[in-house]
Amino acid sequence: MKNQLLPELGKKTYIMGILNLTPDSFSGDGLLRERDYIRTALLQAEHFIQDGCDILDLGAESSRPGAVPISTEDELNRLLPVVRSLREDMPDVILSIDTYKAETARACLEEGVDIINDIWGLRCDPAMAPTVAKAGATTILMHNRTQGARAVSSELGGRYEGVKYDNVIVEVRDWLADAATLAIEAGVSPSKIIVDPGIGFGKTIEQNLFLLKHIDALQDLGFPVLLGVSRKGFIGHTLNLPQGERLEGSLAANAWGVLHGVDILRVHDVKETVRLARMLDAIRFSELP
Repeated sequence: MKNQLLPELGKKTYIMGILNLTPDSFSGDGLLRERDYIRTALLQAEHFIQDGCDILDLGAESSRPGAVPISTEDELNRLLPVVRSLREDMPDVILSIDTYKAETARACLEEGVDIINDIWGLRCDPAMAPTVAKAGATTILMHNRTQGARAVSSELGGRYEGVKYDNVIVEVRDWLADAATLAIEAGVSPSKIIVDPGIGFGKTIEQNLFLLKHIDALQDLGFPVLLGVSRKGFIGHTLNLPQGERLEGSLAANAWGVLHGVDILRVHDVKETVRLARMLDAIRFSELP
C-alpha cells in the first residue's frame, strides 16, 4: 500500500531538513538562542524548501547524549508558534514533529502536522500509538537504547560506551519489527510506518559504523527506512573533527545509506545533501531509451 504523503518512495530519495528549536543542540544549530527564534526558524525553513527539502522536522528537546528532558508545556511553547507560522506561510509543506510525548503530538497534529517522529518508537508514552492512529498520521519509529547506556562527553561531542549487543543488526531489526507491530495493533496503517535504526542512540562508535554497513538488512521489515547521521559524533570521532567540519563525513555516510536501500535522509545540510541524492538517484534509476 502506497504512502499518500510520500508517493515517490522507492523512486526518489526524500530529504528531511532539521529545525532545532532548542538552545543546546549537539550540532550547534539550536534556534532557541536567537532573540526572534520564530522568524529565524521560518527563514531557515524557506531556505530549506528553496534548496529542495521535502520534509521539515521540528524538534524542541535535545536528544544529545546527557541532555536533560524538558516538560510538555515547555516543548509546546517552543513548537506551536513555529508550527502555526509554517502552516500559515507554507500550507503545503510536509511537517514532522520530533517528540515522544503523546500530548505534544496531539496538539501538533491538531495544528496540521503530518508526521510524528518518535525517538522511542512509540514505546515511551503508552498514549502515543493510539494518538498517532486516531489522527491517521505517518510515524517514524526509531530504535533507541540510550536508557541505561553510559554517556561520555569529550571535545568531539558526546558518545555512548559499554553498550552490549549480542548482534546489533538482528537486535535493532527485531526491536523495530516489534515497534511496528505495536503501532499496527494500535490502528496505525502499515503504509504510514517508517523505520529508523537510530544511529547514535545507545550505540558505540563501532556499533554505529557496523549498523550503517549493514543498513540494507532493515529492508526485510518491508517499511521505508530513514537515516539520521548528519554531523553525529561517530563521524567526528572517526575523522577527529568537530561538529562544524563534518559535512564530507555526513555526505559519505548518507551516500552509503542511499546506495543500500535508505529512502529518507534527515539532515542539517540540505542543499549539499539534495545535490548528492539527486545525482545518486539519477544514476540508480537511469535507463536507456
